[in-house]
Amino acid sequence: MAAVTESAERAGTTLRTGTSYALFLLTFAYTLAYVDRQVLNLLVDPIKRDLLLGDTQVSLLQGLSFMAAYVAFGPLFGRWVDRGNRRNILVFGVIAWSVCSALCGFADSFWSLFLARAGVGAAEACLSPVAWSLIADYFDRERLPRAMSLFMIAPSLGGGLALVAGGAIISFSADLVTAVPVFAHLSAWQLVFVLTALPGIVLGLVLLASLKEPPRTNSVRSVAAEHFTLRETSTFFMARRAFYGRFYFGVSSLAIITYALAAWIPALLMRNHAVSPGSVGLMYGMPVLLFGSAAVLSGPWVGRQLAARGHVDAPLRLEVMVGVAVTFLCAGIAIAPTPVAIVALAVGAMFFHNLPLALAAAALQTVTPNRMRGVAASIYVFVASVLGIGVAPTLVALLTDYVFRDPHLVHLALALVCAGSAAFGTWMLAGALPHYRAMVRELESH
Repeated sequence: MAAVTESAERAGTTLRTGTSYALFLLTFAYTLAYVDRQVLNLLVDPIKRDLLLGDTQVSLLQGLSFMAAYVAFGPLFGRWVDRGNRRNILVFGVIAWSVCSALCGFADSFWSLFLARAGVGAAEACLSPVAWSLIADYFDRERLPRAMSLFMIAPSLGGGLALVAGGAIISFSADLVTAVPVFAHLSAWQLVFVLTALPGIVLGLVLLASLKEPPRTNSVRSVAAEHFTLRETSTFFMARRAFYGRFYFGVSSLAIITYALAAWIPALLMRNHAVSPGSVGLMYGMPVLLFGSAAVLSGPWVGRQLAARGHVDAPLRLEVMVGVAVTFLCAGIAIAPTPVAIVALAVGAMFFHNLPLALAAAALQTVTPNRMRGVAASIYVFVASVLGIGVAPTLVALLTDYVFRDPHLVHLALALVCAGSAAFGTWMLAGALPHYRAMVRELESH
């Protein structure tokens, strides 16, 4: 009996160690994805100067080029994730987006950079469906929020590292070109793309060698291996559209804030306050990395405090609460007088926006059947990408180019877009609360 107990303990330890390692790899992959996705935001003015572009054209590189491919391939990856080997899908995606990101560094025109960015977006569409599905199988319902919170620190890590690493590469570009002559024909912004892409290729090989595909589990139905037809899947979501519709549009409207701030705060600091690219990386990138990560990690604890007070809708209730704070913080950017004030307001908005991210992701996976989780994640990615990646950067640019007609009024455009989207998202999520409570009761009755 003692031998059996000891064997079980060893197996449990091995499982915990394996799942922790897998979570680390998935989080690292997500971090690198955000580095490749966001590093362009530090390079807005150098790209405009070299390729002779305007704000709106740059915003299309930030948003439309990435988003169009991302949303087109998202449902394909979501369905593939529900039926195929998730590890192999992830390996393919990581290597593909890294290669495309490196190709951005060799672009010499708007359209060549547009197509390379589209390649990054298409390949990165695999990540959320794969990772969300894997994490829900690696961790049980009690451990899932914490696991998701660790995974969801990646956007903050990646967004911060993109600015810090990009700024450092720009600052030392002359020394790098001297040390590595093959880079001699690249400008500083091109060098940033090439060097930040290299770790992803290495990670792809590590994933292939060491990440394991786990057995599929299910928190909603008893048969983990059950497949759902497309009709059954669409029927399930349509029957619960009062929750899913409000959830997707509410969370995605709040996501506009993340992408708009990431896209235009560096340009705002450099244009209006003469902050250098290297200083932007430290001044804005480091606080985003630290406070954004701290918010995601703190979210599950705050959620547990709400749940302990009897709120079964704690994940979405927290979203509504922070949405109000984010609205006012974003509005303050319009009147912020100094770079420090701008950074404080932007980082504060990012902190509150990130606080419930892991809880919301875990809630979506918990109330969705296993073999529909890939589709659920891909729908979320689709809506968030259209509103966040696709709309946010370009909407700010359209306001500066065609409404205010002054690139130095980017702070007004940014405040208007972010505060408005935060208010709308908060309203949508408030309407989703009763429907979420009903789905939780349905889950607990099984």
